[in-house]
Amino acid sequence: MTTIAEYRGSKELLANLTLRELRSKYKRSFLGWTWSLVNPLVNTLVYTVVFLDFFHAHAVKGTPSGLTIYSLYLLCAMLPFNYVQSTVMGSIGSLIGNGNLIKKTYFPRDLLPAATTLSNLVSHGIEMGLLTVILVVFGQWRVLPFLPIVVLLMAVNAVFACGMALMFSIINVYFRDVEHFMAIFFLLWFYGTPIIYPLGQIGHHPLILTILKINPMTDMSTAFRAVMYNGTLPPLLPTAYFVASAVVMFAIGYKVFARMEGRLAEEL
Repeated sequence: MTTIAEYRGSKELLANLTLRELRSKYKRSFLGWTWSLVNPLVNTLVYTVVFLDFFHAHAVKGTPSGLTIYSLYLLCAMLPFNYVQSTVMGSIGSLIGNGNLIKKTYFPRDLLPAATTLSNLVSHGIEMGLLTVILVVFGQWRVLPFLPIVVLLMAVNAVFACGMALMFSIINVYFRDVEHFMAIFFLLWFYGTPIIYPLGQIGHHPLILTILKINPMTDMSTAFRAVMYNGTLPPLLPTAYFVASAVVMFAIGYKVFARMEGRLAEEL
């Protein structure tokens, strides 16, 4: 596994791998980086029409922002969740896709999922920047003083995503069904997180409430919505749980990668 000294000596390599991911992401695409904005906007439109018009969902009124716009309520939580999903799903095949490179030369192999994490973070930053502009246009100027906190929450989210990326990218080398399983898992995870519906609409079903409380993405959505949609500081305990979950996930991912990396070249 990569040592701290190796990481220090691999800054340039990590930067180059990240730039390679960024260049190849929308290579030969007519819309290019616009796709990073189109995809979440289309998803938001679909969810807004389906849940707002058909199922009569509604956004909780932002306090003290006063916002009652379901699309913005949705985006504040959906964009961070989509970042985790795209990072993990994009990293799962990163080791297999670079099998020839891994066999030919030695370099810290965990830089491959890390590069995917960073390249997706750039795209995510563009999305969140646009969302901030839209919030201000609709009168939610209170988000501006809290932008440093938004950046910190994005960093915590990246740590969480990187931990998952490390773990599942190395597991996928040994068990190639992981990629298909994770696609199903994220679908269930999305609907098991209060993103398209307010947490208060769940009712009092003990099993569902327990699952939501354990789910770190519940507290992630709470923290981002508090800062961006409400214009307040994120609640202390949910945010602390989200931060702790990110640290634990990264530690687990790091340990799993270290344990399984030894036979990586053979398995590829």
